[in-house]
Amino acid sequence: MTTTVAVAGSTGSIGTQALEVVAARPDRYRIAALATGSRVDDLIAQATEVRPDVVALADESRLGELRDGLPAGIGILSGPTALADIVETADVTVNGVVGFAGLPVTLACLSAGRRLALANKESLIAAGPVVQRVRSTPGAELVPVDSEHGAIHQCLRAAGRDRIVAAIQLTASGGPFRGRTAEELVAVTVDEALAHPTWSMGPKITVDSSTLMNKGLEVIEANELFGTPAGDAGYGIGIDDIEVVVHPQSIVHSMVTYADGSTMAQLSQPDMRLPIAYALAHPDRFDVAYGRIDWSALGRLDFEPPDREAFPCLDLAFEAGRSGGTAPAWLSAANEVAVAAFLDGRIGWVDIAAVIAGTMDAWDGTPADSLDAVLEGDDRARRYAERTVAAPVPDRPRR
Repeated sequence: MTTTVAVAGSTGSIGTQALEVVAARPDRYRIAALATGSRVDDLIAQATEVRPDVVALADESRLGELRDGLPAGIGILSGPTALADIVETADVTVNGVVGFAGLPVTLACLSAGRRLALANKESLIAAGPVVQRVRSTPGAELVPVDSEHGAIHQCLRAAGRDRIVAAIQLTASGGPFRGRTAEELVAVTVDEALAHPTWSMGPKITVDSSTLMNKGLEVIEANELFGTPAGDAGYGIGIDDIEVVVHPQSIVHSMVTYADGSTMAQLSQPDMRLPIAYALAHPDRFDVAYGRIDWSALGRLDFEPPDREAFPCLDLAFEAGRSGGTAPAWLSAANEVAVAAFLDGRIGWVDIAAVIAGTMDAWDGTPADSLDAVLEGDDRARRYAERTVAAPVPDRPRR
């Protein structure tokens, strides 16, 4: 039986790799829908190659270009709901949309009772309580695509539910600035921040890796996926049971430690096609190998604690996760604004944490008891962060 796949954010890093995975087994998978925000040329090229049933474009101003270049016989969805609308076309939706814009796709897929291969961490982080409610929809299934959360998912599945989880260890490569002091990071450039040592990713997530905010967001995501808030899917742990360990080789993708002291880990060479393939094939295994280790050539595996003084974004994320409510939504929104400002050259790398810290100081404790509350929190945080970017405070205390 052929599994149909919709790819939201098909023109990005996760989306293009998802197409590679599907192409490796055309007898088992078929692309039913492709969706992008505004990258019309790339979408046309993808649609010409894979011939989906439908394509979706969020930016209606470029709809004419899409119509002119698209092969005949392919349907078109457009407008602000178009990316979420594609979930109705497929058995599985890969959500590779970058940032908070991926939330509608997450909610639509789970609400429709379908499988979500989730690479968009921000939607779960910002709207965790809202997403949790739709996870209980009959037929809904969430399989994480992040390499770290995919690793945890595999470790928990291998151990079974009868073993008590004591802690989760999220591994971090350390990014391009591992080993640098806070003073040495003051003058880093955009090009330096985008030079990740082990992973090839989009610019936003690459900058997040350089600040360790990516790992902080993953801590919140892991708590939502596997912690006590996840209800029947939870393993009885809280955010302070999630540890971050720097592992520069990016071979161990994460670990789970059980009450009896044993630790299970998932290892592979860095290759995002592996967690994508795992999410598509679950509960089976994909039969094309990605990231297989040559054990005769693997020399060493190193681990060390993160430098929390040089990378304050990590503690900002832990603080938001402990606070709960709409604090993670504020954190995610402020980070998106700050990273965009850094990439545009409006602030320095060290100002990213300062903008986020200043924004979080203004959080008013609003609970995340509805989608409207989350959306309002996201909007307020963005406006506050934009004002902070426009008038940065050079001597803001480092958290």
